[in-house]
Amino acid sequence: MSNKKRRRGNSKISNLSERIIRILRDDKNKTFNHKQIASKIGVDDASSRNDIVKMLQQLKAKEQIVETERGKFQIAPNKNYHTGIVDISSKGGGYVMVDDLEEDIYVPPHHLNKAFNGDEVEVYIYRQRRSKKHEGEITKILKRKTEEFVGVIKIHDKFAFVHTSDENKMYTDVFVPLKKIGDAQDGDKVVVTLEDWPEKADSPFGRVTNVLGKPGEHNTEIHSILAQYGLPYEFPPEVEEFANKIDTSIKPEEIAKRRDMRDILTFTIDPKDAKDFDDALSFQKLENGNYEIGIHIADVSHYLTPGTILDDEAYERATSVYLVDRVVPMLPEILSNGACSLRPHEEKYTFSAVFEMNPASAKITNQWFGRTVTYSDARFAYEEAQAIIESKSTTIPAEVSLTGKEYQVSEALKEATLELDRLAKIMRNQRMRDGAISFDKVEVKFELDDEANPTGVFFKTSKDANKLIEEFMLLANRKVSEFIGKQDVKKTFVYRIHDEPDDEKLAALEKVIGKFGYKLNLKDRKSTTASLNKLLSDVNGRKEQNLVDTLAIRTMSKAVYSTDNIGHYGLAFDYYSHFTSPIRRYPDVMVHRLLQHYLDGGKSASDDKYEERCKHTSNMEMFATKAERDSIKYMQVKFMQDHKDEEFLGVISGVTEWGIYVEIISNKCEGMVRLRDIKGDHYEFDQDSYSIVGQKSGRTITLGDEVYVKVKEADLVKKHLDFTLIGTKDEVELKSNKK
Repeated sequence: MSNKKRRRGNSKISNLSERIIRILRDDKNKTFNHKQIASKIGVDDASSRNDIVKMLQQLKAKEQIVETERGKFQIAPNKNYHTGIVDISSKGGGYVMVDDLEEDIYVPPHHLNKAFNGDEVEVYIYRQRRSKKHEGEITKILKRKTEEFVGVIKIHDKFAFVHTSDENKMYTDVFVPLKKIGDAQDGDKVVVTLEDWPEKADSPFGRVTNVLGKPGEHNTEIHSILAQYGLPYEFPPEVEEFANKIDTSIKPEEIAKRRDMRDILTFTIDPKDAKDFDDALSFQKLENGNYEIGIHIADVSHYLTPGTILDDEAYERATSVYLVDRVVPMLPEILSNGACSLRPHEEKYTFSAVFEMNPASAKITNQWFGRTVTYSDARFAYEEAQAIIESKSTTIPAEVSLTGKEYQVSEALKEATLELDRLAKIMRNQRMRDGAISFDKVEVKFELDDEANPTGVFFKTSKDANKLIEEFMLLANRKVSEFIGKQDVKKTFVYRIHDEPDDEKLAALEKVIGKFGYKLNLKDRKSTTASLNKLLSDVNGRKEQNLVDTLAIRTMSKAVYSTDNIGHYGLAFDYYSHFTSPIRRYPDVMVHRLLQHYLDGGKSASDDKYEERCKHTSNMEMFATKAERDSIKYMQVKFMQDHKDEEFLGVISGVTEWGIYVEIISNKCEGMVRLRDIKGDHYEFDQDSYSIVGQKSGRTITLGDEVYVKVKEADLVKKHLDFTLIGTKDEVELKSNKK
């Protein structure tokens, strides 16, 4: 009955032109006739088909569609359509970053059309009548960044909703039918996977795929951080099983294929809590007076065979993730801490860069790359190597010893450490002269008890022993890259590239540091890098150091992997790759494979294939970095929960229209003082002076000022600290002196 009635009815089709445009736009490369369009709309009566035929002619006359052949239509090409990645703002709208446009395209909330943060989208650009700025409407979602989101589930009588985390920049909850909530209980933190978003539904439909636990609990929050960035924290059983069956024994027939360097003095220098040692140094004097120095890297590619489930898993992970209380490795433990780890007094397969160097100048007179077998004679923690460098003796004091007892190293190990340190300093000085930027940012570390609760905060700084390892790793990475990049016939390779800083960001940095009395010289590249290095040196040890270091790093472009070599700005290298950490970075595995392929005389590998892999590994590195930062924020909040009654001296690290950010000097924990919470006056934000100003008193609080604060609220779930402002340093100390 209903079908007959619909056929006889002569009602107009609502929004017919928009519906036709949408059908043709959704399949831009396909043509449609009027019958196919009628079928898509869901009508089959003669009157509706006639309306469609008429509308097609009208749209053709308006040049919105084209008739490619008689009766077949296609959307007209339009320069206003672009493809890009959408970034959702905290206010609800979004910006689409389009490669071939100078400015990002603003998309109002009502034109997001179901796109989420990070999605690849098609955007139609129009210009607002009252504005010179371009605005747009998202017309198609080409590829979701992710289908999985983290949130808290609220279970009702007949359905459930997952309220997604603020960090996801989600503007909607996810509807979950009760039959798809799994084992989740009301209030649990869960992972929800999107399955559908019906046209007339306000929210997408999803299924709970993982229950993380109760919000605020330690493991729940750590697993939430990993899940939010799509980072796994367990290996699939079949991958573990595959890895455990690998033959990791050292075989004579394999040794015969390699350069045997087991008799040369070789040792590792790593953090004292390291479990995987993927690089070692060897040192020997040659008869001609030169030194032969080997940089030996775990030969992960020997065990990681392309096309296996183990290699696929390593590629998908692309990197190890270093959270405050744990490491989520790229490779299963049998490889990362076993077969590939260059542990002391064990023979290992390695991939090596061996250099003959002039002792006086550290100039390279000869080089060799290839597969080796090595034997590590000793393992040093950075603190132990530093003790040798500082004391110039063979004694390792008990207070820095890995065993907790004083012991002696051989004269040969002492001499090797001191000579390598001397050469490293020559190479570092040369890098600085060449225009490298010296970022020695202070790292925040936590002392943890047996249950991973933070009991203290300390700062890790880079000393001579750290810089020794850094310089020789940089040398290997640079020389491997030059060896391939400078060949007569161009060969596809995986480079680590770093573009020059953005001029606008440098100008903004100059304005901020001016508040502290510092200056930059931005005349040319050489003067820019020289003044940046001077700035980083001048702030060292001062209250504003962490703020200035952070802002300076933000002015820099992000280093990424690419087959298109543009050099590395920060290091001042024309050629640079990652060769030295294949246990924890998949790009290094790719570099090993390509290097061996070319050493064997192979032809250039596929550029497109490796460029795609570079993009994937760069993205995974970015997610891992964000997860690591989030875990630090979480641990800082957890640490401050136990210090709510204490007053802390901090420095104002940010000023916004809604509040001031304060970084506590003693532990680098950062929190916010909201303007509405500052008693005694109404404060407004002065953008030009990076200040807040009291409207009645005229009291001014500025970026870089020292203030005393107290913890108001420590929210583990949001990883956010709220502070109460006690007063500026001068005000508090003046009041204290009067008492």
